Amino acid sequence: MSEKTAQVPPPGGTTLLAGRPVARIGFGAMQLPGPGRPAPPPREQSLAVLRRAVDSGVNHIDTSQFYGLGLANELIRAALFPYPDHLVLVSKVGADDRPGGQIVPARRPEQLRDGVERNLATLGVDRLDVVNLRIMDAHMDGSPVGPDQQVPLDDQLAEMTSLRDEGKIGGIGLSNITLEHLNQALPVGIACVQNQYSLLERSGEPLLDICRENAIPWVPFFPLGSAFPGFPKVSEHPQVIEAAEKLDARPAQIGLAWLLATYEHTLLIPGTASIDHLDENIATAQVRIPPETVRSLEDVTADRR
Repeated sequence: MSEKTAQVPPPGGTTLLAGRPVARIGFGAMQLPGPGRPAPPPREQSLAVLRRAVDSGVNHIDTSQFYGLGLANELIRAALFPYPDHLVLVSKVGADDRPGGQIVPARRPEQLRDGVERNLATLGVDRLDVVNLRIMDAHMDGSPVGPDQQVPLDDQLAEMTSLRDEGKIGGIGLSNITLEHLNQALPVGIACVQNQYSLLERSGEPLLDICRENAIPWVPFFPLGSAFPGFPKVSEHPQVIEAAEKLDARPAQIGLAWLLATYEHTLLIPGTASIDHLDENIATAQVRIPPETVRSLEDVTADRR
């Protein structure tokens, strides 16, 4: 790590992630390789976004070797290495990618270890602050995993614990999980839970309740609704738009600020390849939603659009 230190206040305040203080508004690198696009964004644009994020106080970057066949990690290293001392790098294993963007399970212990080693190599570090174990009990299309990928969760957790004991990772996170998964994993010591959650998608509420009971950081992905075309977006909901107009904010900022307001250990990792969108996301830290507005947004659901 370099001798650099944070120069601006952390956006959204801070909470602890695996014992490290992190800004509650972080950055997710998944969009930098350009998922769903014929080509990734221009390289210099992606590098500029990463540098702008850190210059704006972001010190929590979420990535994975399987984002864009390693491109996300390569961009992070090119933009930010040597890393500031306060920067917390979080990665993910349990899956792998194939050309064309297909994500496949990689759950065997040796695959989990290999995933951690490849993340370490491409990011240029000896230790990752947190590695999320992505649970893939089925393929992305819902089809069952093959016999070679039918690995008990306890075996996966045992390998992650070994990697933590060896000092290769600082904390074990969980991603894409059920309530049963979380209850089974709690004795291992869980650094964070990363699941889909937003104003429009709250099926993960029982998981969030367990996180609240145990002061586990909650890291919602798709915090503004599904990123895929044709699905409801938080920023398009009439009640969200109305709240944004009253508070002189952007609708997306209302969706993000609501998440911050409902649990003090929520960590946001909105991703973007646009500096303008990045600045808007970070400016969410200045949006204060009155308690009555927080309560009024409780009844916002996808089927009420």
